[in-house]
Amino acid sequence: MRAFNLHRLAAIVVKEFIQMRRDRMTFGMMVGIPLIQLMLFGFAINSNPKNLPTAVVLGDTGPYVQTLLHGMKNSGYFEILGRLDETGAREALELGRVQFVLTIPPDFSRSLLRGDRPEILMEADATDPAATSNAISTMQELAQNVWNRDLTGPLAALPGKPGPVDLVIHANFNPEAITQYNIVPGLMGVVLTMTMVMITSLAITRERERGTMENLLSMPARPIEVMVGKIIPYILVGYIQVALILVAAALIFHVPMMGSLLLLLAATFLFIAANLAVGVTFSSVASNQLQAMQMSFFFFLPSLLLSGFMFPFRGMPVWAQWLGEVFPLTHFLRIIRGILLKGSGLHPTLLELGPIVLFLAVALFVGVRCYRQTLD
Repeated sequence: MRAFNLHRLAAIVVKEFIQMRRDRMTFGMMVGIPLIQLMLFGFAINSNPKNLPTAVVLGDTGPYVQTLLHGMKNSGYFEILGRLDETGAREALELGRVQFVLTIPPDFSRSLLRGDRPEILMEADATDPAATSNAISTMQELAQNVWNRDLTGPLAALPGKPGPVDLVIHANFNPEAITQYNIVPGLMGVVLTMTMVMITSLAITRERERGTMENLLSMPARPIEVMVGKIIPYILVGYIQVALILVAAALIFHVPMMGSLLLLLAATFLFIAANLAVGVTFSSVASNQLQAMQMSFFFFLPSLLLSGFMFPFRGMPVWAQWLGEVFPLTHFLRIIRGILLKGSGLHPTLLELGPIVLFLAVALFVGVRCYRQTLD
């Protein structure tokens, strides 16, 4: 048996460094993925979102109402977008354009001064309970204390418990703040993204490593035909995953189905196709299966963190929100939560499908161009 030799060990170490230098893709992933995690977790991830968009329905515009609105702005949790009527405010809440709707009844100021404890209504989009819990707690404190400086002298008896007003909170779409209602539908998008991208990223590299790429290239098929042909079988696999998750969501977690199942399945088709197009594009660019898997993880990680699945989307800084809007998962999460929890119809769904279709077109275009390069 040969003795341990430092010279042979040094030769192996030098060989590995040379191999690492040649495989720049792997080295780039080893450096890039930790940097992405550091930047996202350090700057983009925030479990205490602030500046949440808020619409107001004002039946009274007196000074006490203005005091409340200024208190909400100064708290940092609410960004007053403007004044709407009841119909417009409800529509904005359902479309996800605002997180809260504050309704002030007529004669609010008069009832407040008379000590009648007028009601003010705060409606919240509670599909993601983590995004609204801190803001609701802050609003409850404001309803107790915001008028302390105004209600003095003869009105000094109004502040204090139970408070001068009665704050009514309506947590719409998830009134019991059940976490599964938010997580389980989102898991459908996460699972589809992970499996569709990673599995199809191996499609062409597997052909190349097994030596069957020459047979594929000799076929009288255009690049777009090859790509679509490799995508279609996995669409069926994706729908099997969708069926399993929907059945589990209904029977085990009791997630409601408020909207159209047919609309959800149609939207899911485009989402699956977008992820498959990404996977085939990675498969065309990568030189081996290891690189393809690394590129898939490089896409999946920011997609997961910036989509609003794990952390509140509006808690991220603006630059991170813009980056998150690029990924199909961000829009699919809004679609599936909207259909299941809000009963969203065709119009809200189409608004989110547009970016997914654009992403699909770009991914197919890049994939075809990269596949053409492999023909050379």
